[in-house]
Order: sequence, then C-alpha cells, then structure tokens
Amino acid sequence: MPSDPNIGKREREVLTAIVETFISTGEPVGSRTLARSNREGLSPATIRNVMADLSDAGFLEQRYSSSGRVPTPEAYRYYVEQITGDARLAPQEENMISDSLAGISDVQEFMERTSRVLSLISRNVGVTVAVSGTKNALEHVYFSRLGDQKVLAVLVTRSGVVRDRVLRLDLGQDELDLAARYINDNFRGWTMESMRAELARRIEQERSEYDRLMNSIEKLYKQGALASEPGAQVVFVEGAANLLTGEEDRKRLQEMLQTLEEKEKVAQLLGAYLDVKQEAVRVVIGLDDTLPSMQNFVLIGAPARSGTDMVGSLAVIGPTRMDYQHTMTAVSYIARLFDKILNESE
Repeated sequence: MPSDPNIGKREREVLTAIVETFISTGEPVGSRTLARSNREGLSPATIRNVMADLSDAGFLEQRYSSSGRVPTPEAYRYYVEQITGDARLAPQEENMISDSLAGISDVQEFMERTSRVLSLISRNVGVTVAVSGTKNALEHVYFSRLGDQKVLAVLVTRSGVVRDRVLRLDLGQDELDLAARYINDNFRGWTMESMRAELARRIEQERSEYDRLMNSIEKLYKQGALASEPGAQVVFVEGAANLLTGEEDRKRLQEMLQTLEEKEKVAQLLGAYLDVKQEAVRVVIGLDDTLPSMQNFVLIGAPARSGTDMVGSLAVIGPTRMDYQHTMTAVSYIARLFDKILNESE
C-alpha cells in the first residue's frame, strides 16, 4: 500500500501528466516526453526527481529498467479524486444518447439500450442491471388460456418491468378475463406486496359474495401469478469485444470474458460497489475484492432511479487505462436522464 505523501502542486501536475499521457498512448512515460509538454518549462532532470519521489510513494512503477514509468492503481485513484464534475459531453454525443433512448417506456428496454450506448461512448464494456422488487407498483395484469391446464400470466409494473409465467391451471378465458379485470380495477397503483396481502384477505372475507370470481383468483394467486420475485435481476452486457484490443494476457482475458458471460457475477459486481443511497457516480479501481479475475479493472457506475425507488444500476467496466473524465460524465448524464425519460413516458 503506498504511503500518503504531501503531494504538492508540482508533484500533482507531473502525476496528472503521466496518467493522462499513459491513458492516451499506452506507452510508459519518460521524463523527456513530459519535459516537452510541461507548461512550467521543467527540465528532464527535475522531472526525473519528481518521478522518483512518486515512485517511492507507490504512485508509479517501472516495468522494465530501460523504460519510463506507468501509473499504479493508487495513481489512478488519486487522479480520479482530482476530477471535477464540470465536464460535459460533446453535443453530438448528447444527441446520440437522446436519439438512442427516445421513445422508451420500459425499464428493461432502457437498460438494454443503455448498455449498448455506454459501450459505444466509452469503448469499454457497458453493463446495466434492472431490478424488480416489492416496491414496484402494479400497472396491469393479463391472463390468457394457452390450452388444457396452461395459463399465461403477464404482470406489468409502473416502472416498466414485465414478468410472465406459464401456470398449470384449468380456467376458461372468461374466468381469466373476469379475474384480471377485478385485479386491475381494484389494485392498479398498489405495490406488489400490499396487493398480495390485501388479495389474501379478500379471498377469505369475500368468498361467499364473489364465490366463482374469488375461486379463480385464489387459484391464480396460489400458482404464483402475482409473485414479484423480490430481487430478481435482468442483466445486460455489451461491448466485451472492446477488451480484446487492450489485454495481452490471453488467459486473463479468457477469465474476464467468462466472468462477463455469467450474469449473476456481473449483478454481484454492481451490487457490491453501487450503493442504493449514493447520489454521485462512483469509481472503483481494482475489482478483485469481489471477483479475482477483475484485478486491475475499473467500474464507473451509478444507480438508476424512478422517483425515489432504485430500479437498477448502470456502469462501465474496463481496464485501468481508460478515459475517466469522459466515462464518468457519460454515466452521470444517462443516470440523470433515466428518471426524466420514464416520467415523460407515463
């Protein structure tokens, strides 16, 4: 673990220049390269002394004795801390995002398109997770008889999550339509948890008054037609091929791609680092605490909210050598758009 030196203005400028040069070129950075672009006109010898101090502090490393320096994870962390939130995307990028997300009224569709947009803008991996939980309010249900002993139950929430399941039930279409109408008329806007609790109460208390109707609803209820599956997650991953250009270790690349294909691990990764209460974009450098195969990788992410409810998360995953400012700005911009777009579609 690097020490925590008192980094002065000169050290900060040299470290920033090294990080940005390495991000841009991918090549170790030498003192002569920095001297040519240094605003203060520092000599290569002076810069070498500063680089030596930064190396001793754990911010730089030298992979080969004859090469320049490259940033360590601690250098990237320090660099990210210095980034302000004043940057903006280029107008053409904002237009591209708006065009890509236009007309969406469904959380899962938003997340699917967002993973693609993040991948294109960052040239890394775009990852999104749509979470369906008990706080989702009911928009409507629909039941359709598929054949003997088979019923399709479709449940749509206000936040745009759609769930469907096939039940083993013998009910006619008239009975299914009557049950759907009763649920939609009485429970539209209710949270899933409250609706199920109230339905269970009514099934017992109103059985005699609506015997046939309540019998149908009871059968649907017991077969899980209205189950919300708290914590169920839909994961979208786009742009894994972008990693092929930057990773020389083929075995490690194979492990990373395998991790990204396992959607549960991706959801675990975002769940470990993105807090429900967080407001700003979070940058995590080094993901191996959660997944060993993601060492020296970065997650830049934010929660996605509809009103006060967190209904998912979005992030970019890539190597430590990435454009942090640009990616953080893009993630922040899309996270802010999320609530606005869904509210406009209602």
